[in-house]
Amino acid sequence: MPTTANFLTYTQWVGILTLVCGLLSLLGFILKWGIRFRLVGITGFMAVITGGLFALSLVPLTRTAIPGAIHSSLVYDNGGNQTVIAVPPTITESELEATMRQAAGDFFSFGRLGGSDNKMTIRVRTVIHPEPGVSKPLFLGQVKRSLARRDDEQMAIDIYPESFAQLPDSST
Repeated sequence: MPTTANFLTYTQWVGILTLVCGLLSLLGFILKWGIRFRLVGITGFMAVITGGLFALSLVPLTRTAIPGAIHSSLVYDNGGNQTVIAVPPTITESELEATMRQAAGDFFSFGRLGGSDNKMTIRVRTVIHPEPGVSKPLFLGQVKRSLARRDDEQMAIDIYPESFAQLPDSST
């Protein structure tokens, strides 16, 4: 994943290319080239790209990796305070806790609306097959975290042991 230093380097190179395009545009107007207006468009587009890369060089792109977390798939996200992710039915309780912490960090955003309590709820589910041809969604737990702070040390993690008892591997 590119770092902010990489984006600063990209910004410098694209900025130089933008200046070259600007000089070509100026030269096109002086010499009355037929493509002078296209060159202005290219220069404007390059300026927008340069500005975007510069913005990415200012904002740190960090993603916390939680050891023991497994891959989960996003099932539902209302863009506000409710999210549902899916995990495989072979998950263990320790993997579930790590995966919920990972999801809480991944889905945090200051742009989410938290409702009256300013909390985000991430529910974790899997699908089991109690008999052939029958699929049953099973909620394994949930995590509630604050939407006001990125590092929420008071997030509430609930794991449902009665749901784990229904998993196929829980009998072994």
